[in-house]
Amino acid sequence: MSTRPTQLSADERDAALAALDGWAYDADAKAIKKDFRFEDFSAAWGFMNRAALLAEKMDHHPEWFNVYNKVDVMMTTHDADGVTDLDIKMATAMNSFEAATK
Repeated sequence: MSTRPTQLSADERDAALAALDGWAYDADAKAIKKDFRFEDFSAAWGFMNRAALLAEKMDHHPEWFNVYNKVDVMMTTHDADGVTDLDIKMATAMNSFEAATK
């Protein structure tokens, strides 16, 4: 039996975001967001593939938008009505995937 994710407190969320380059909290969406930019479409697509594989493994999926070299990502945990450790883990992984493209 899996446990339901718990929303992070504002202090926990802010501390986690301080360690995540480029991510910001969107209070209206109750989500964290980042706009990624890559050298070209192929690099953006490779990033999305890596993120998609992890999302499937974690059963936790981003909301994202892609055009050419741009990938805009929003992470929230709907079951918890806000940001949880799952979102922070995905954001951390996405930052490492981005770094691997440079």
